[in-house]
Amino acid sequence: MKVLRIVANIETADPLAAKVFYQDILGLDILMDHGWIATFGSNQSMPVQVSFASEGGSGTPVPGLSIEVDDVDEVFAAMSSSAFEVIYGPADEAWGGRRFYVRDPFGTVVNILSHRP
Repeated sequence: MKVLRIVANIETADPLAAKVFYQDILGLDILMDHGWIATFGSNQSMPVQVSFASEGGSGTPVPGLSIEVDDVDEVFAAMSSSAFEVIYGPADEAWGGRRFYVRDPFGTVVNILSHRP
């Protein structure tokens, strides 16, 4: 048996309210829209990971999602100008990452990060 895919499901009364955050800013495509569920994603291959944590590191809360991007500062600027609530960072972490936490339209804390070379 092999895991083929892991999908995060976030409950909301309005699935397409995710469009600005996940599609317009983060650049994900709408892969499926049945009205009651909208799936945003990419057809490129990505590592499969599931993390279990007692804290988010640096004394932060555990985020509901972590999204790795190629340019944290670009995404931070777009999130800030779109009035999404940034609750941590941006910060260069001791373990080699640069990240910030932002609330998505549904209140989920999202860790936006990149790894420094």
